[in-house]
Amino acid sequence: MAVMIRNEVFSCFVFYGVLLVIKMYIIAIITGQVRLRKKAFANPEDALRHGGLQYHREDPYVERCRRAHINDMENIFPFLFLGAIYSLTGPSLPVARLHFLVFFLGRVLHTVAYLLALRAPTRSLAYTVAQIPCVSMAVQILMAVAAYA
Repeated sequence: MAVMIRNEVFSCFVFYGVLLVIKMYIIAIITGQVRLRKKAFANPEDALRHGGLQYHREDPYVERCRRAHINDMENIFPFLFLGAIYSLTGPSLPVARLHFLVFFLGRVLHTVAYLLALRAPTRSLAYTVAQIPCVSMAVQILMAVAAYA
């Protein structure tokens, strides 16, 4: 493990990866807090605990928070895989940092756009910008391992 942490590119990846995981935890907490504030519970046992079965219901803003969280999982988990492998292919630190930073900023903007219902195409542009480094990393990984396939 100590050897991996001394790899500057891998350490840079870990930094942004951990920030993204923390962001996902924050969205989960926000979703839970919105459920409590809106009294909109997904499970009957939770609704009963907080006032009755009438609160076993959906709320548009709770669903918006939940979709933002699901979208994070659909995009951040692949980034974590791609970024880890990419880090091992020997990219330069400035180029790798740019990949990780662009993805991170794109995902933060995407989340803000989702939660605040910012005007289109803000969310779509943030998604697209965040996908560019992922595609780049995937292509570079494939080029690095193609000879072994």
